[in-house]
Amino acid sequence: MNQALSLFLQKLGYPIGFKPDYQSLAAILKSCAVTADTTLGKSLHTHIIKLGHASCHLVSKALLNMYAKSHALDDSRKLFDQIPSRDTITWNIMLSGFGLYRNHDAEVMRLFHEMHTAFDPKPSSVTIAIVLPVCARSGALNLGKCVHCYVMKYGIGRMGEAESVFQRMRVRDLVSWNTIISGYTSNSDWLKALELFHELISVGRVELDSVTLLGILPACANLCHFLLGKQIHGYVIRHPQLNEDTSVGNALLSFYAKCGDIEAAFRAFSSIYSRDLISWNSMLHAFADSYLQSPFFELLHRMLEESIKPDSLTILAIIQFCATLSRVDKVKEAHGVSIKSRFLLGDGTPTLGNAVIDAYAKCGDMEYASKIFEMSSGKRNVVTCNSIISGYVSSGSTNDAHRIFHNMPERDLTTWNLMIRAYAKNDCPSQALSLFHELKDYGMKPDALTLMSLLPICAQMASVQFLRQCHGYAVRACFKDVHLNAALIDVYSKCGNIDSAYKLFQSTHRKDVVIFTAMVGGYAMHGKGKEALGVFSHMLELGEKPDHVTITAVLSACSHTGLINEGLKIFDSIGKMHGIKPTKEQYACMVDLLARGGRIKEAYSFATEMPFEANASVWGSLLGACRAHHQVQMGHDAANKLFEIETGDIGNYVVLSNLYAADNQWDGVLGIRRLMRTRDLKKPAGCSWIEVEKSKNVFMAGDCSHPERSIIYSTLSILDQQIKEPFPLLLA
Repeated sequence: MNQALSLFLQKLGYPIGFKPDYQSLAAILKSCAVTADTTLGKSLHTHIIKLGHASCHLVSKALLNMYAKSHALDDSRKLFDQIPSRDTITWNIMLSGFGLYRNHDAEVMRLFHEMHTAFDPKPSSVTIAIVLPVCARSGALNLGKCVHCYVMKYGIGRMGEAESVFQRMRVRDLVSWNTIISGYTSNSDWLKALELFHELISVGRVELDSVTLLGILPACANLCHFLLGKQIHGYVIRHPQLNEDTSVGNALLSFYAKCGDIEAAFRAFSSIYSRDLISWNSMLHAFADSYLQSPFFELLHRMLEESIKPDSLTILAIIQFCATLSRVDKVKEAHGVSIKSRFLLGDGTPTLGNAVIDAYAKCGDMEYASKIFEMSSGKRNVVTCNSIISGYVSSGSTNDAHRIFHNMPERDLTTWNLMIRAYAKNDCPSQALSLFHELKDYGMKPDALTLMSLLPICAQMASVQFLRQCHGYAVRACFKDVHLNAALIDVYSKCGNIDSAYKLFQSTHRKDVVIFTAMVGGYAMHGKGKEALGVFSHMLELGEKPDHVTITAVLSACSHTGLINEGLKIFDSIGKMHGIKPTKEQYACMVDLLARGGRIKEAYSFATEMPFEANASVWGSLLGACRAHHQVQMGHDAANKLFEIETGDIGNYVVLSNLYAADNQWDGVLGIRRLMRTRDLKKPAGCSWIEVEKSKNVFMAGDCSHPERSIIYSTLSILDQQIKEPFPLLLA
């Protein structure tokens, strides 16, 4: 190494004109740092100043590193103070140099404080890994806690670098373990945090503290590692100091809530010795997330009885939960409290204001939502505008949504997705597609939600070509969204391409109830009852629990293919096997199943004996079956029930009229026709379309506007004639 340095120094004076570059100087300074040769390093420093390279960031960092590693800390501090622009690496070199010596612990803490209070740069994972061991050996508990809070609050990005420093540490105390585990937790790398936690407890008898538990419990919650979480809870109970720690109690509450065990979460809440506002808010959020209305309001009442003053997060939880219940009265109460408590005025970021707008919009009270939106002009952000747009989209006010969209100074992907969904929902495919292209022109990258907003357009236009483009984009973008795959399966089925739907179903590795339901529904649409039952059976074999949508889809499949016995068995299993009560839709499926199979009386009994009032779908199914099976009187009764519920559907009148005509009851036919005229009911013209060579061709009934109409009608005439011709007898 010294020979290399000597050779390089000779080259500085010989040959004449030789000028080393920045990389050469940095490399040789690194060699000086390894040999800790301060004399050579200082000599090089002099030559660097003469060459005018001292201002180069690469060279100045190499010099700083050389002094720090050569134990010349005074020289390194002087040089550090002369560097005008310091990045994170520069600070870390200084911290690392002073951190090597116990007698300089105070200087490390001063440097870290300087760095932390400076506007830029911010501490990195390496910074934290250097500072925390110093806090531990010097007993600086308060600073250690501050550093840990910094990690938890802001997260530290380059965890691989931090772990590299951690793995090189000769002595690892609990503080360093806590830091690295918390770092991975803050970066949502739950598996790595769990791996390090297991490594920590395998080292030997370790007394875990509250910081360890606060670092690992979120990982257990997000990975649904219920067993480990319960074991940690047991450890807490056995250690009174931890058991009395409110923050640990709150972490356990949050763990159980995220794992879906609300009863255990409430037990954890009840066992917290000194509950703080975080405890109450966490429990309220847990009840809200599980849609438990009575426990939520009971806890809120108890909280107020115990004189616990709610904060903005409490009000936020109330407003959001009441919005999901469509309880506009409760939203107004919470809104009133937020105004009286001046939470809205003190809301530096308009989170609460946005939630209020969103809540009124979800409750359908767009008048209130609009007023608050207009009043919030000084505090609006993208989320505020998205909330009001979402409300307008849900209420069908596309023009109002577009007005807000058009006037927005800044838009995010959610804004574009909302507007695309608005146009798709209101049968405006061309506007939706235009926005989609505009989105890409703005440099935005469509996400899974963008595609899910576009997919209904594919179904509306029956455009397999556009559907394949959406699917191709999803594959190229590596979207792994289960709901997107389910939507693609559904739309492939609606576009008549059941084979592509099944291929996508087969290629989806993680099949959940949503994927299975989409495939069952696809087969139901295509009248493939046995295939639908096969998918349903496979789902049950894998231990997936069906929901109401799945059961409705499989009953519909049985109905469309006449699988009466299978349908009856599935209906019977709803309560016995799956522990849920049949819905109106499922009763409607059963009426349709029995009616289509000719078991009209059973279907009628089903309709009249179901535990709630039969809707239009039930009586409509029964009326259609009576027409097919010539049950005039029962059809008449079903029609009367139907007309009480739904007076404006012309199809029902036509079915009853055809039923009378088939039975030669012409007076009944005339009566229905008169009733239709009285109610001004007219049958809309039929419409169909076909996609040929990426172009959509739309036809109305009696349409003569197509440029190739003569060829089309000539072909239709030939087909009509061929249909009427008798089939030739095939002789064996």
